[in-house]
Amino acid sequence: MHRHLKTVHKHAKLVWHFLWNEDSLASWLANLVIAFVVIRYAVYPILGVILGTGFPIVAVVSSSMDHGIADGKICGQQMDEFHESFDNYWDLCGHWYKDIGISKEQFRKYPFPGGFYKGDVIVLWRANRNNVGLGDVLVFVGNKPQPIIHRVVKGWEEDGNKFYQTKGDHNSDSISGDMGEKKISEERMLGKAIFRVPYLGWLKILFVDAVRPLGIVIER
Repeated sequence: MHRHLKTVHKHAKLVWHFLWNEDSLASWLANLVIAFVVIRYAVYPILGVILGTGFPIVAVVSSSMDHGIADGKICGQQMDEFHESFDNYWDLCGHWYKDIGISKEQFRKYPFPGGFYKGDVIVLWRANRNNVGLGDVLVFVGNKPQPIIHRVVKGWEEDGNKFYQTKGDHNSDSISGDMGEKKISEERMLGKAIFRVPYLGWLKILFVDAVRPLGIVIER
């Protein structure tokens, strides 16, 4: 028994040294795997319980909430140059919101009035009819494998059921179709955005791009 404990202790010391003291690629990769496992299976579920959603943290993998040029466009208009500011964004894109009764002053008071960007990480809170309102940024199940994160531009009731319409700040219009964003039911809502961490989501995006040549296709 004593010899067995000594052997276990010896191996434990070797593992500890490998993980925390050894300066090698293998050690770095092992630490990365451990960090992923801890975050995915310990930190993430605990945050989910605290924040009341199965999606407490999401990485932004598209440019649909950008307030600048992405893929040569902004709000559906082709642009070569664009100086990013709230006023310039509104001058170019505000007509869509004014047409449905949202003023510049209202929009300026919304959460994330400057939008956010591909590569950002967004922390979510549970979403329901009692805490989702006009201007909130909502994460919901859409017409793609990955959830969509867009801004609420309309809310209404039908036969006691609550529905919402959203729109990406960067997009020219709301997404149409059965699983689009012109009539989102409460059952499709996953959470609402409450906090933004810039750039941290690029770790996920770079990993996805790295595995594409291996034949793993992930829809954006």
